[in-house]
Amino acid sequence: MEQSATIERDDGLRLNGLARPLTVFPLAVGGVGLACALMLGVGKQDGWRSFFHCYLTAFLFLLTLSLGALFFVILQHLTRAGWSVTVRRVAELIAGNLPLLAVMALPIVLATALGSGALYPWANHETFAREFLEKDRLHAMEELLHRKQAYLNPVFFALRCVFYFAVWILLARYFLKRSTEQDVSGDPALTTRMESVSAPGMLLFALTITFAAFDLVMSLDPFWFSTIFGVYVFSGSVVGFLAFLALALLFLQRRGRLPGRVTVEHYHDLGKLLFAFVFFWGYIAFSQYLLIWYANLTEETGWYRLRQTGGWTGLSVALLFGHFIVPFVGLISRHAKRRVAILSFWSVWLLVFHYLDLYYLAMPQLMLRQAGWDAVLAQDTTFQPLDVACLTGLGGIYLAVLVHRARACRLMPVKDPRLNESLAFENC
Repeated sequence: MEQSATIERDDGLRLNGLARPLTVFPLAVGGVGLACALMLGVGKQDGWRSFFHCYLTAFLFLLTLSLGALFFVILQHLTRAGWSVTVRRVAELIAGNLPLLAVMALPIVLATALGSGALYPWANHETFAREFLEKDRLHAMEELLHRKQAYLNPVFFALRCVFYFAVWILLARYFLKRSTEQDVSGDPALTTRMESVSAPGMLLFALTITFAAFDLVMSLDPFWFSTIFGVYVFSGSVVGFLAFLALALLFLQRRGRLPGRVTVEHYHDLGKLLFAFVFFWGYIAFSQYLLIWYANLTEETGWYRLRQTGGWTGLSVALLFGHFIVPFVGLISRHAKRRVAILSFWSVWLLVFHYLDLYYLAMPQLMLRQAGWDAVLAQDTTFQPLDVACLTGLGGIYLAVLVHRARACRLMPVKDPRLNESLAFENC
């Protein structure tokens, strides 16, 4: 009870004076970044194709962070975890940014619904015919695409996106609202309610993230398909989120927030989860590649052939080592997971490679559409100012809104019935 009384005084549990600079500066940077992205997009004179592909990559990076957070929150309630109570509120706030991400998705959804083929060639018949069907190498694919038309059409795409975000936002708002209500009332029944919602919530989450991965990423190439692709995107989402959460907690603690509430034991468990999902990502990536390589079907192998050609070969190898082998070795020891400096290094490392992974999924298709296979063979993989502008613009706004929302509540559930278990948590 003495610990609870200390918590009631909100010592280091609110952002207070830290909130304003962490809102104003990222918002200003984000505004400048978006303005630069729009100007660079106009300057490309390619029908906004470059802009939308760069925008999609940056958007997916932020979306996967919040979806990874939503998974983490649901999982903690589903398993009735006690260790994670002191770190769960930050995850709830990251997941709570999903309404903002729904707004950020509007340019993609509206452009596609209105028949623009700038991003998804199947959304515009003229664009599709010009870029694909007139090329001899793809005549055999016409029948395959015809079978997909019932699913790959602009209106149905927009309706599905609305459904995905509705589910995600409702789940994120529910868990955050009940958790903050408990800060005031201390009612343990709220924990029971959140646990009862977690099981159906996890099923809905699994279905929506799978089909969203198909719609937003896989359909960039309307001929390619992989039933394991949704799991691939999910695994990367959790890796990115866990890295972001560890860095966010470290940032807060170094500025006097959450003193003594998040300990080396919590970082150790976050490190264990990060290590596990790095391995899981590698397992899923290898499984997808192995199945497609072994089947050797033309409509499947083309996707990997593109990414093993020209400059994309280097990025493929970099992901193998940078997203899997090197961090796997780096995080395998107990020492690495309990040293905050080492864990923060690997968190930054994995966030960078998470973005590169999404870049690897989206951007090769742009180069192929713009100039064909000859350009893919001749050009190196180069990042453009437009990539940086989109990531800076959306990322700045994302952080500003996250901090603005965090200032309204405590940074930890102060009356959760498992709080004392979390505060006293120790690894064996």
